[in-house]
Amino acid sequence: MKAIVLEKYGGVEELRFKSVPDPQAEANELLIKVQSTALNRADILQRMGLYPAPPSKYEIPGLEFAGTVKDKGTEVTGFSNGDQVMGIVTSGAYAEFLTVHHRQVMVIPENLTMQQAASIPEAWLTAYDALVDKGGLQKHQTCLIHAGASGVGTAAIQIAKRLGAKVAITASEAKIASCMALGADRGIDYQQEDFVEAIQTWTKGNGVDVIIDLVGGSYLQRNVKAISTKGIIVQVGLMGVGKPEIDLGTLLRKRITLIGTVLRSRSLEEKIALTQNFSNHLLSEFDSQFKTVIDSVFPFESIAEAHARMEKNLNTGKIVIDIA
Repeated sequence: MKAIVLEKYGGVEELRFKSVPDPQAEANELLIKVQSTALNRADILQRMGLYPAPPSKYEIPGLEFAGTVKDKGTEVTGFSNGDQVMGIVTSGAYAEFLTVHHRQVMVIPENLTMQQAASIPEAWLTAYDALVDKGGLQKHQTCLIHAGASGVGTAAIQIAKRLGAKVAITASEAKIASCMALGADRGIDYQQEDFVEAIQTWTKGNGVDVIIDLVGGSYLQRNVKAISTKGIIVQVGLMGVGKPEIDLGTLLRKRITLIGTVLRSRSLEEKIALTQNFSNHLLSEFDSQFKTVIDSVFPFESIAEAHARMEKNLNTGKIVIDIA
């Protein structure tokens, strides 16, 4: 099969196509013919050597997929060849075929295309986990979502509104309108406004109940100022610059909970549980309430251009790659 194999780390020139053996499904696995995948910030970091993948003979990036079941292991139940499915993987989605544990796979809703399906798994599972499991966001609470126009951000806006919460986001001026169209109640241009002051005004000095932060860096201390007493800060990504600092006195006084989370390093059972919870509670709502947000679609051969677009922070929503 054709795949992107990282033989050394660096710029987009290291995204090189190689011919490698097709993977074979083990007893509990499905063999998937990948139709589409989507980019994530972790892919950029992995390409640069800053986000190591588990050891394997071929280092193939890619954390999510949409495709069709090509074959299945002897202990797999509930799936047939030809089923259209999507899901997350630890790595390997930049390829024509991959294998994945069958309980980590979701059936694609009938009204979605392969490109739309590929834009869901990593972003929506991350947003669901951050808001619901880690953040415990409740109806009538308030939340702040940094990088609101990112893949995770656009998913988090919609999930938070589904929960009945009020949502503020940070984004550049050009991207705020897209976030508001998804349901955000307050858009903050981080280049022109101090989000701490904006949040204090918006919440009448109370601060927000939950912050989902994909930026990190110098945002950490400002999050502490913007969060409410007994609020929860969930650190999901590290897009930002600057040395993280924190006022421990304020952390203690406000009884703040600070949680860090990633998907890749979790155990198989944890990933299965998250996938199943999301499937049971929210997946059906792509038929009605939820909207996939796709910034652009690139052919597999142009994956370097797709990486360059994300690195320049030009995207609103997901960048999708058509593999097949």
